[in-house]
Amino acid sequence: MPGKVLVLGGAGYVGSHCCRAFSEAGWDVTVFDNLSTGWRDLVRWGKLIEGDLNSPGDIEAAFSAIKPDAVAHFAASTLVGESVTEPGKYYRNNTFTTLNVLDAMQRHNTRAIIFSSTCAIFGHAQTEFLAEDHPKNPINPYGMSKLMVEQMLAGFDHAHGIRSACLRYFNAAGADRQALTGERHACETHLIPLALKGAYDPGYSFTITGTDFDTPDGTALRDYIHVEDLAEAHLLALNALEQGAPSNAFNLGTGRGTSVAEIVDAVERERAGACPARSDRAALATPPV
Repeated sequence: MPGKVLVLGGAGYVGSHCCRAFSEAGWDVTVFDNLSTGWRDLVRWGKLIEGDLNSPGDIEAAFSAIKPDAVAHFAASTLVGESVTEPGKYYRNNTFTTLNVLDAMQRHNTRAIIFSSTCAIFGHAQTEFLAEDHPKNPINPYGMSKLMVEQMLAGFDHAHGIRSACLRYFNAAGADRQALTGERHACETHLIPLALKGAYDPGYSFTITGTDFDTPDGTALRDYIHVEDLAEAHLLALNALEQGAPSNAFNLGTGRGTSVAEIVDAVERERAGACPARSDRAALATPPV
């Protein structure tokens, strides 16, 4: 039977979609978010506790008030390029803060956590399709910070029986089809909204970052998964842990790659007009696939 879930970072893009899925499935949802990148008006399913995961006191107060049966952890810094220039921010916000959460879970006997991980833990792909046991060699601090959390979760399961589901996204895309929540970033870095902005905003110059990758059309190839499918996967994982499932990790994607150029072509077809774009060099921390 669904219980109480504390959703860390539930005011953000993926987190807010998952809050809706959890709530509609009967879970009692509470969002914990410092609103640094999240949005107050996206907390529509459950109450909001404003707090910071860097503050053990804030976390302790939330656990004491809610007494959650499970945690869903979406809170993180997520800009790959920034992680290269500001690695400390990523190890602090992604890795160290999760230790604060796990310590609180241990104290309060909360024994289940869903962790929003990433395909960036794998680094350069060595096979066409990435299985869960693909070698993990992250090439940027963002990916490393997430891999370190996965390793921490394994340790806390072994020592304290805190079971986890690590869900490794490829590239989240889309929005709630009823427009009750959606994708909104103060600093937008995702391809699809930027391509749409390039098509509809004459004052914005859309940039294709990298056109000489070893891919069929020279642009980066990515696996895009709809955010509602991600929400469904999180709900399945949450329910499984609630029913006693052991710790596990899953890659979440479609198994089909789409290039940047193909996304631009799709935007142009939708708009029935050109999406002006310029090209720039790819960052060293950007894998082609």
